[in-house]
Amino acid sequence: MAQVAFIGLGKMGRPMATRLLQAGHQVQAFNRSRGPVDELAKLGASPATSATEAATRAEVILTALPTAESVARVYEELARAARAGQLYADHSTVSLELNRRCATQLRERGAHFLDAPVSGGPAGAQAGTLTVMVGGDKAAFDIALPVFQAFGKNIRLCGGVGAGQAIKLVNQLLVGVHTAAIAEAAVLGAKLGADPRTVLDLIGTSFGGSTMMTRNLPRFISRDFGAATSVRLLLKDLGIIHDEAKGAQVPLLLGAVAEQRFLEAAARGLADQDMAALVRLWEEAAGVTVDRPASSWTHE
Repeated sequence: MAQVAFIGLGKMGRPMATRLLQAGHQVQAFNRSRGPVDELAKLGASPATSATEAATRAEVILTALPTAESVARVYEELARAARAGQLYADHSTVSLELNRRCATQLRERGAHFLDAPVSGGPAGAQAGTLTVMVGGDKAAFDIALPVFQAFGKNIRLCGGVGAGQAIKLVNQLLVGVHTAAIAEAAVLGAKLGADPRTVLDLIGTSFGGSTMMTRNLPRFISRDFGAATSVRLLLKDLGIIHDEAKGAQVPLLLGAVAEQRFLEAAARGLADQDMAALVRLWEEAAGVTVDRPASSWTHE
């Protein structure tokens, strides 16, 4: 089993670190706020008082941080204390350029770096079924793979540093667009009197189905907008995608519409609600909610 440090114990980091402990890895835990560290310590993790302290005790260092600024700050700190042979992997969603900068900083110390963003949400982390999209060299990937397998199911080396992040940004673009699409479609169905459960059952096996439909439509019905994956988080990712597309000179028409709808949701006070809360924008305009269709069809 590996000596692992986990830095950043938020909604994704905490269950990922828990899975590492359950798999028998030794985990050094650090988070800016102390509460999650103490919770992991009860499960067998060794608490650290700084990112550097956690990293110096480990051979594999994993980070899951909320913003580009926090990734840049933490990796500047970690690079100063990194030693030859250590392996660092960042699970955050950031720009390709930032990942490459982190790799360069660590390479100067003889350490290895992988960008390894994940998809599957907190539920996937808890179940150990995350998709892990990895960029870096194969030797480093082979070392990290047994660690990633504690919380991931579909784990793929996608290319050099930045390649995993590129695929994650494609994923997040589709998450944003599909979330907006199912919100619009579900409200249309409700206004026309369609039972949303029937929509879910039938469209789920039709060409119009998607993972975001099967994830979000039950939340529309139950009115469960607790922030598993927040509007704020998706808006952050869509902003990164916008900048990457601009730099690559790729027009994103649907992405721009999705970004504006998420921005509107945040401006209306929904930033810390789940991305499924985006449906409220369409419901308000249509005068109907998905859980209460306008009318019911009856057989004659």
